[in-house]
Amino acid sequence: MTTTRHERSAIVAMYAGLGLAVIATIVPYFDHVTGNTLADHIRDGYPTYPQHRIDTAATTWLAYLSVLGVLGIVFWSVAIWATRTGKWWIRGYATAMLALGAGTALFNLFVRDTSGDTGLPPLLGWVGILPSLAGLVGVTLLWRGSRPKTRAWPDR
Repeated sequence: MTTTRHERSAIVAMYAGLGLAVIATIVPYFDHVTGNTLADHIRDGYPTYPQHRIDTAATTWLAYLSVLGVLGIVFWSVAIWATRTGKWWIRGYATAMLALGAGTALFNLFVRDTSGDTGLPPLLGWVGILPSLAGLVGVTLLWRGSRPKTRAWPDR
């Protein structure tokens, strides 16, 4: 299959998104080991919580962000593969994954917990937005390029 300039550029944007998804998955662990702004953020919102409840909440957030990160890495990998092989469904898939990923990232950035503060500290919320920016570029490039010609349906 020959790829157009837009498809090649979309693949580059997707690789950038994959890299940003890996970074967004690692940053919460790096934060946990170093400054632990997540636990500090929870402590600020709930000053009467004992340390074990703060640790549990931080661990729950860490697990949630890890699952999202792994799903993002899988979705990016499928998008790269589908674009490289010219799958006919890539535009719809990439658009749906952008909507799902950006919606989830915006939710994580702005969701309020019962303390009235955001659930995540701003640093972690904004890091989660970054892969969606690459996704926006990739989807735009896919829609600007020529239509993929291969189909997954068998001929009858």
